[in-house]
Amino acid sequence: MEISTVNYLGSLSTECIHHSGSKIKTDAPVDNHGLGAAFSPTDLMATSLASCFITIVGIYCQQHDIPFTHCTAKVEKIMASNPRKIERINIHFNFSGNQWDDKTLKKAITAGKTCPVHLTLDGNVEITYIFS
Repeated sequence: MEISTVNYLGSLSTECIHHSGSKIKTDAPVDNHGLGAAFSPTDLMATSLASCFITIVGIYCQQHDIPFTHCTAKVEKIMASNPRKIERINIHFNFSGNQWDDKTLKKAITAGKTCPVHLTLDGNVEITYIFS
């Protein structure tokens, strides 16, 4: 099944159109000949990890009748230069607004680490999670 179409806009930018009609623009980062005016493709990959993790936590909470109303994630991406690729992703998750006990938080974290993006990147990119 086709999920998206990507069109080159010129000047190292693309427009990604999801089959639902939702759109994302990308731009090459400043350190790689671009303007940094939008997410770069590697920014999207790192951000996708956080989004996928949170989504899987949400599914886990739905399946176990656990209230889940709050999460923010701050994403940091570190690039390697030779070859140019994502070397490390650091994500700081804040689940504090849910008032979970330690046992619930640990179970949610374990579930989150089963997300498809984590499983795809694991072993290829260093991933560091920080939780509060």
